[in-house]
Amino acid sequence: MTRAMKGAARRRARKKVLKAAKGFWGGRSKLYRKAKETLLRAGVFAYRDRRARKREFRKLWILRINAAARERGLSYSQLMNGLIKAGLEINRKLLADMAINDAKGFDQLVQTARATT
Repeated sequence: MTRAMKGAARRRARKKVLKAAKGFWGGRSKLYRKAKETLLRAGVFAYRDRRARKREFRKLWILRINAAARERGLSYSQLMNGLIKAGLEINRKLLADMAINDAKGFDQLVQTARATT
């Protein structure tokens, strides 16, 4: 029986890795082993940063809401507490957008929060 080797399959696998590593610096895009290591590391960063992005956006929204609330004489925690007590559970993304683009609507929410505290 003839010895089976991975000729075509191995070439496809290597080409796939090198194609994914296109644009990397130096040997990281040309040499298979370096490219494979770099892609593995890139995948780790991508996985980590997909989660970090969610945290960063939440921080940004809270900053924006706090700034807008303080302009109207309320702190972020007072605003959120007032809204929760009033039964208005609006997510922070929407609140931050309202603070920037819909000042009148945000003012009404601040009045509602102030009335319930």
